[in-house]
Amino acid sequence: MKNFSYIFAAAMLVAFPIYAQHGGDHHSMPKPPSHGPSEYHATPHPAEPHRDYRDQDNHPNIPHVDPRNHWVGHDTGRDDANYHLDRPWEHGRFNGGFGPRHVWRIVGGGPSRFWFNGWYWNVAPYDIAFCDGWLWDSDNIIIYADPDHDGWYLAYNVRLGTYVHVMYLG
Repeated sequence: MKNFSYIFAAAMLVAFPIYAQHGGDHHSMPKPPSHGPSEYHATPHPAEPHRDYRDQDNHPNIPHVDPRNHWVGHDTGRDDANYHLDRPWEHGRFNGGFGPRHVWRIVGGGPSRFWFNGWYWNVAPYDIAFCDGWLWDSDNIIIYADPDHDGWYLAYNVRLGTYVHVMYLG
């Protein structure tokens, strides 16, 4: 019985630091959206440079996905000039996988050009301010199709619960 106690104590000494690395509060991490936004059919919200995106006091003031899977800020409609491209998908279409079953770790770059798994991307110029807190060498993102803006995808940051429009560069 004494040997069991020593083995149990040793196991706990090894297990506790591993558990502690997860930060303790697992509920603070946003839950990835189960799907991308639906095509927007209501009256478009005008694109404003100083828009307030907080739908609740504790939510970020940038485009984000709320716990009800609502894409806050994705409501400027199909004709938003900020996301107009003369040649949509000029670098081809991304086919590496969409949605929460495909989580990608950014391994380098910045908003103007970043990459993961050998695929290159850039953030829409209008959205660069929204990715200020992103870690360009380690954040996990999920890619979703953008149903309203041809040639753009949505990159959801798993750590922050926010998203930006991105273009696939090949």
